[in-house]
Parts: sequence; structure tokens; C-alpha cells
Amino acid sequence: MKSKHNIIHNKKKIYNDPIYGFISIPMDIIFDIIEHPFFQRLRRINQLGLTHMVYPGALHTRFQHVIGSMHLMTKAVSTIRKKGHEITKEEEEGVLISILLHDIGHGPFSHALEYDIVCNINHESISKYFIKQLSIEFDGKLDLALDIFNNKYKKKFLHQLISGQLDMDRMDYLNRDSYYTGVSEGKIGSDRIIDMINVINGKLVIEEKGIYSVEKFIVARRVMYWQVYMHKTVVVCEFMLIHILRRAKYLIQSGSNLYGNPALLFFMKENINEKNFIEDASILEKFSRLDDFDILGAIKVWQFHEDFILSDLSRRIINRDLLKIQISKNKFKKEMVDKIRKKIKSKYNLTEKETNFFIYSDTLKNNAYNESKQNINILMKSGEIVDLSKASDNLNISALSKPVEKYFLCYPNL
Repeated sequence: MKSKHNIIHNKKKIYNDPIYGFISIPMDIIFDIIEHPFFQRLRRINQLGLTHMVYPGALHTRFQHVIGSMHLMTKAVSTIRKKGHEITKEEEEGVLISILLHDIGHGPFSHALEYDIVCNINHESISKYFIKQLSIEFDGKLDLALDIFNNKYKKKFLHQLISGQLDMDRMDYLNRDSYYTGVSEGKIGSDRIIDMINVINGKLVIEEKGIYSVEKFIVARRVMYWQVYMHKTVVVCEFMLIHILRRAKYLIQSGSNLYGNPALLFFMKENINEKNFIEDASILEKFSRLDDFDILGAIKVWQFHEDFILSDLSRRIINRDLLKIQISKNKFKKEMVDKIRKKIKSKYNLTEKETNFFIYSDTLKNNAYNESKQNINILMKSGEIVDLSKASDNLNISALSKPVEKYFLCYPNL
């Protein structure tokens, strides 16, 4: 937090956002949280990681996304109140803070390195630790936000607005990512969907009039996953980045001296897990010093390292000399993969284990609408509540509720 000598009295600031126009900061505490160094770090984390390697405009940040999500939340709260449901001033503050901080636990390059900077701990868990720490600094004023974030508050629909099939997070990122990538098929009618939100028996529903907007939302999400988030070049970039970090970590833990800022080197030397975050508050502080710039700055230097694997992969990312990638609806035959592995091993004079840094094979899954996880309920004019897949006359919705799997294989040109 800012020192008392730097207190800013005028906290009624406005952001000019390319998606929504002017966004007002609704409360003083929101302004103070945004000013905190933990939050300002989000300016230095790209929303879409290395997607700009495919879509050059995709350089927007997590900071922009969470401000936009908060803006949509103010509209959702207003809509729900207009329909006769009570949301107190304290609950409004809690849900706005919760959506504002829902992504604060993202590390450098977000999802790509989620399990490589730290071990087996996702960004939601780290967000929870950030909110806890901020609540201590703000004299307990974020406790309600933490309860809503953890789905421990009695009004469950508040958590659904943050994390659900039709939450404000998804509403913002689809429109924002669509805008910055130029993939117009991802644009959704967020205003119309929010206007159709209601609460029945403590849970969110969408009024029947909004069903076509929801259908478009589901289809847009599917398009964005295959065309942007799981674009084959984005996939190969992310897997190369993961293997660069893994190689660097291996070398550092084997005694090599590698360039990196102190926070990055700490996480490279230590295998930090959730238990460490719980027991040592200083680890969260160290994590808060990491952003995309640290990783890219290190990779720029690592491309000249004497280790062939680290230097070659780093150079490829810096110069966009990427590995090849093949996508298939069927698993790649073992004989084919083994043949490619053998060529890579021979060409680069690698051991069997080292060859794994140059050939990756995995699955891509896209489930545009997951009925089993948390369905979208439609409030029919008759008063009946029906699942979207049954209420919709669009046959695509039933099809989109089934997960789609594809297989990929990455390797160098041989």
C-alpha cells in the first residue's frame, strides 16, 4: 500500500477502455487496491501470453481484463437489484473486489507456466493467498470478498457471477480477446445477457428472452478456443516456453549459473508448492515480483548460453523460429513418433531424455458448454427452470456440450 505521506484524496478516477468506453472506479477501496503493487503487476502480464506471435494485436494485459470484468460486475449488481433482489452495499463491495482480484494469482505468461514456476498450485489458489494478504493490509476489509471468492458466502449467486458458465470474467475476456486479436466471431452481446440475469432460489438464471444471446455466447466461446486460445501456433509457443523453463530449472538445480532476476532465480532453485505458500509469507512477496518481462529478459540472455537445448529453444522463441506442429483427430502412431524421435536424437546428438525437449505430444480439449460442471439455467415464461441444452432450439448447443479432443505433435524441421 502507498505510504500515508502519499495519500491521494481524489479517488474518483476514470479509465478510458476501448471495449466499454469510460469506466468509473466505484469505491475508494477499489482505487486503493488498484494502486497496490500486487495489483499493478498485472500491467506487466499479457492476457494472452504468446498469442501475439499469431495475432500481433494481442498485447493487452490482465490489468485491462480485470478492470473490464469489474465494470461488468457493476452492471450485473444493478440488474439484480432492479429485479427486486437485495445486494447490500457491503456485498456489492465484496463481489466487486472479488472479481477485481480473481486473476491476481496469475504468474508470468499466465496459463502456460502455471505449474512450472510453482509446483502443483493453480492461479486461483495463489489469488486466494493474495486476497488474504491484502485483507490483512486493509484491516480485514477484504474478508467478505475472500468468502465470495471461495464460494463460502451464503448468497451463492455472487460467486456464480465470478466463476460460472456465464460469469463476468468470461463475458469480458471473450469481447476483449476478440477485439485485440481481430477475431470478430468471438464478440458477444454482454449487455443483453446481463440485462437478462435474474436470481431464483439463490442461484443465477437467464430469462427466456435472452436465450439467443446465450447461444451466441456459447458458439463464440467455441470459436475463440479453437481459433485463438488453442491455435496450433499458440500451442507450440506455449510448449516451447514450458520446456525452456524446465531446462533452465534443471540446469540451475544441477549447479549451473544462469542469468535471471533474484525472484526468478529463487523459483528456479526451489521447488515451491502450496505448503510453502502457507508456511512462509515471504514467498508470496517474491512471487509478486515476477512478470512477463522477467521471463523474456532471461530468455533473451539464455539464447547465448553454452547449453545447446536451452540456447536453441530460447533463440527460436526470440526469433519466432518455431517448431513444427501437426494437429490430428486421431492419436499419432507410435512408430511415426519413434521415427521422428530417432532423427532428432541423431541430428542434435542428444540423449533419450534430452530428446523430450524437442518433441511434444499431448491432447487439446474444448468443452464450450459443460453441463455437468455448472449448467446455465433458463427461466421460461411459464416459470419453469430448464437447462440451456434442453431449452434451446439450436441443435448446436447439445453438440457443444460434448467435449472435443484433438491430438498434437511438435518437433523441429528435420
